[in-house]
Amino acid sequence: MNRSGDINRNVQELLRHTMIQESGTNLRIWILKCRQCSNIYGCNSADAWERKCPKCQGGKPGLQVPTERDDVDWTREEHIIAFQLYNQIPFGTIHMRNPRIIELAALLGRKVGSVSNKLANLSRHDPALQERGIQGLPHGAKGEAQVWAEFAVQPEALAYESARLLAQLLDRPIERVADIEETELPPEGREREAILRVRVNQSFFRRRILSAYNYQCCVTGLSIQELLVASHIVPWAEDAANRLNTRNGLCLNALHDRAFDRHLMWIDAGFRIRFASRLKEFGAIPDITLAWLTSFEGRQLILPQRFSPDAEFLQRHAERCT
Repeated sequence: MNRSGDINRNVQELLRHTMIQESGTNLRIWILKCRQCSNIYGCNSADAWERKCPKCQGGKPGLQVPTERDDVDWTREEHIIAFQLYNQIPFGTIHMRNPRIIELAALLGRKVGSVSNKLANLSRHDPALQERGIQGLPHGAKGEAQVWAEFAVQPEALAYESARLLAQLLDRPIERVADIEETELPPEGREREAILRVRVNQSFFRRRILSAYNYQCCVTGLSIQELLVASHIVPWAEDAANRLNTRNGLCLNALHDRAFDRHLMWIDAGFRIRFASRLKEFGAIPDITLAWLTSFEGRQLILPQRFSPDAEFLQRHAERCT
């Protein structure tokens, strides 16, 4: 158990090596994460291989997680990594108890409060929150504004870079960080690199949409992640400028996503759900699945607290539906 990502026999994952020595020894402190309860703690490098989680497995108390970089100014790379996390957690969960914030703090060598404050300050520059008059902390750093400015100009480039930097921090392949199956990619070469970049950005969009909708289908309220899809309102191939625009997305279950993609369902100007008249033709034959699909006719879309779908995009989609 030597590399980041290695897991011992008690399902404790090595997150990071540090150069900080355990008090009274010459051993370095390593940071572990329990894969069962997500508890993060320090241990010495000699016993990481046999460690049990002190929280859920009755293991011996962990060491304090080092925060050796907390007095150092945030780098551009750290801002970009924090920006990726900001786009992947639901509105209202930027606090010191959030396990993902705790994990990022451990990876960066910073205090949990420092990372939580950084994400709160990133929200100050979030266009969707600014439209609603929601503000972050009153003081921030230039890096927060700079990363939003970069994203506004080159969203796909910044999204890809955020995944690359996180993969580098975790010492893992970018495919693993972005949850991309190896079978989805061709062999090594220029084509693979191009497809990988697209898949990474699509993964960024998916996580951004699902977190905005609090991991719930905006038609049915279904909250099983494996059955949710980040649907583009205006297709990826048709509008490069809005590929990663969260206001160009909906969180749908797989069946309503298919209906939306095939122009059998649309959202009207009042954010009500509508279905194509030709679906009623199939209704002549009793079908409980079709009945369930269309039972949401006229209902209000479940809107997110931020990144509500853009009315212009919805209108463009609706014009193609009958």
